[in-house]
Amino acid sequence: MKYRILSILIGLLAALSATAASPNIVFILADDMGYADLQCFGAPDAKTPHIDQLAADGVRFTNTYAMGPECTPSRTSILTGRYPQRVGGMECAIGTGNVGRYDDAIRLAEKHQLGLPADMALLAPSLKEVGYTNVIFGKWHLGYDDHFSPLDQGFDEFAGFLGGNVDYYQHTELSDIDAFVSGRKPIEREGYLTDLITEDALAFLEKRSKSPKKPFFLYLPHAAPHFPFQAPGADPGKPPTAEEWMKGTRADYVKMIERLDWSVGEIVSALKTHGLTGNTIVVFASDHGAMKPGLNTPGRDYKGTLFDGGIRVPIIAKWPDKIKPGTVSKQLGSLMDLTPSFLNAAGAVSTVTAKLDGDDLLAHVAEGKPDYPRTLHWRSRRGDRTWWAIRNDEYKWVKRNDGGTVDEWFFHIQEDPGELQSLLDLNHFPADKKAILEKLRKEHAAWEEDVAPVR
Repeated sequence: MKYRILSILIGLLAALSATAASPNIVFILADDMGYADLQCFGAPDAKTPHIDQLAADGVRFTNTYAMGPECTPSRTSILTGRYPQRVGGMECAIGTGNVGRYDDAIRLAEKHQLGLPADMALLAPSLKEVGYTNVIFGKWHLGYDDHFSPLDQGFDEFAGFLGGNVDYYQHTELSDIDAFVSGRKPIEREGYLTDLITEDALAFLEKRSKSPKKPFFLYLPHAAPHFPFQAPGADPGKPPTAEEWMKGTRADYVKMIERLDWSVGEIVSALKTHGLTGNTIVVFASDHGAMKPGLNTPGRDYKGTLFDGGIRVPIIAKWPDKIKPGTVSKQLGSLMDLTPSFLNAAGAVSTVTAKLDGDDLLAHVAEGKPDYPRTLHWRSRRGDRTWWAIRNDEYKWVKRNDGGTVDEWFFHIQEDPGELQSLLDLNHFPADKKAILEKLRKEHAAWEEDVAPVR
């Protein structure tokens, strides 16, 4: 009993400490935005002054990755701080209406278990344990069934949509499901989706400014610029047809990104107005690479593949008095690194962080540490197609089995970031490179065993 009481007292002290000193955390996540779709990352057409200013005030991570080439696995890795394979069934985006898209996901969907289990969601619950208020406005895409609600995964408030994509004006999915919910109930709202998400965030910040007793985690997973490619101010009055749903122009796509940039500017301005800037971490990122008409330069290919075009993402972070303005980091990293970064900043250091696969990227930069060698792994499944990849600081191996047709690539990624020349295609494959390739294959095989799912 005395140990139980001691544990409770320690928890209370941690919560009080977080309330007094821990930073607020604002995490803004774009959906399907390419690595080169921001002006500060080389976009030739999109004007993103507010996001660019965020980078100027903090750090740009230029060598970071999503842990999956689609929405669901990437978001799973963020909220768990672990490889999405550990969860089971989450290696592919959940289909509209709760559809599993490969054998493991289909099995779980039939049991109404396709989603992120509450006991595996670590980020929000761990922040809550040390006194944080957690809210999410925007896209969930981690399960339709009620027991996968954000409200059961450490979030105190949720308004947004459960699936992968919705009409920006009608707020319906392609299946005509009325997709917008508040808490657990469907609601009807009028307005452009990016604006509504921003409106909810601003209302929350206004409310928090009047009662700033606890730190908060504000998670804004936007819909933009994911299809349907609907520009702001161009309401067609009806949802696009199935044939139109994934079609769009670069011009409309750019307008969607620029509206997203406007949203970031509104959030940053509100933080300043409410006196919250000095003690707030603001992070902006994309959940994976873009499909056409997005730009993934210099990465090869698009969303859905494990070439860099599918998984390389921009991450920008501002942490006043901790991260020097104008910093650029080339450290190999990932979106799942944000989990230990946020938890450590919040003082939520516990047995939880020992379970994570991610590293603390923010502390790495804040403390001015030199970059260190690292290896990342991927596996992605959809239907009969499976991709595998492993990347270290110099080399990257990619393999694809598409219904029995197997292709394999091996890149010197440090010298060939566009993955233009597979070393396997050379007339004479160097012996030293063969040894490196075999080492990567063995490392990946060991990783496959380590991340075996728990369900």
